[in-house]
Amino acid sequence: MTDARFSDLTTLQVGGPIAHLVTATTQRDLVELVTEAQHEGGRWMVVGGGSNLLVGEEGFDGTVIRVATKGIEVLPAPADAADAVVRLRVQAGENWDDLVAWTVEHGYAGLEALSGIPGSVGASPVQNIGAYGQELAAALVGIEFLAEGDDEPHVMTAEELELGYRTSVLKQGLRGVVVSVDLVLHDTAAERAVLGEALGTPIAYRQLADALGVQLGDRVPVAAVREAVLALRAGKGMVLDPADPDSVSAGSFFTNPIVTERVARTLPADAPRWYVEPDEPDEVTPLATLASESPLDAFLAHQASLEQAQSSTDAAPAEPLVKLSAAWLIEHSGVRRGFALPGSRAGISTKHTLALTNRGGATAEEIAQLARFVRSRVQSEFGIVLHPEPVLVGIEL
Repeated sequence: MTDARFSDLTTLQVGGPIAHLVTATTQRDLVELVTEAQHEGGRWMVVGGGSNLLVGEEGFDGTVIRVATKGIEVLPAPADAADAVVRLRVQAGENWDDLVAWTVEHGYAGLEALSGIPGSVGASPVQNIGAYGQELAAALVGIEFLAEGDDEPHVMTAEELELGYRTSVLKQGLRGVVVSVDLVLHDTAAERAVLGEALGTPIAYRQLADALGVQLGDRVPVAAVREAVLALRAGKGMVLDPADPDSVSAGSFFTNPIVTERVARTLPADAPRWYVEPDEPDEVTPLATLASESPLDAFLAHQASLEQAQSSTDAAPAEPLVKLSAAWLIEHSGVRRGFALPGSRAGISTKHTLALTNRGGATAEEIAQLARFVRSRVQSEFGIVLHPEPVLVGIEL
């Protein structure tokens, strides 16, 4: 038994003891440590930046492999790629925001709106990270993946990862370890030679456009986009800062629910909503039809009805899907910024209702209790079940 605890490895600063902690600093180390753990037959798991992880106070009676591999490599671009394309291979242990800063510094566009997201590069494909109009899926080519039971990593393409809104096959149960990530970005060298600055991808998020004083679709220097995004995230307590108690969190704790258009019409007119493109995977949360029905039962029943409808060859066209704002649902269910359950050391961020924070000495169970309360309030008020974004280990909501 080591002295290490998950509270020392996660941004929520909660979680119990780790039986055996090892650190991989090279790709060879990572493959060997994972292979060894698999061959021993005991429990094992990997941890990167710990920014999307909630572990119970009992900890983990097995091997925890901390991924600290480093390296950003510029690869030859595909033969059929445009001249302005650059391809990168990034080791899983690289800090995500450090990678974004590196791409901005080199004039590569495509990640700038993902500035400030905590965690490691290897964790980014698991939930297809996204913010301010950009998603990893737009830049991801593939990953090197060491599947459970294998001794060597193999390549998985972006298509094989089945990336969706905050999800992938990695999040849905495919066990293994992301060893490295391949990205394709826009090289602005030609534009810089003419304009003297690197322009990012078109701005696709209204709040970011307003912060920059531009219109949707405009292109802005990547450095300016990064600066604006960092300021927006800091204003919500979403940038790690030892001086800011609101940043002791896992970021957004709940995903924005995707519902049918019919469900969306039951909400007040001022509830934010965005139509989902047809090719985005369904991730629908239903209205509970019975007050006594549990969220899980309601969800499973709805999923079963979806599968039955999809299996029918003469089924009617699918109803349009709409993405809702989890933050709006939480606030309008009566849970305000800074809210805490009586006697609890966990609380809603004072800056953003989507972040559940450790206000000092909180336990994992206190975080979970708050999450359960928030979810029950939203379900009671709107009949919509929120789903957690962090990975849960040894604890249930």
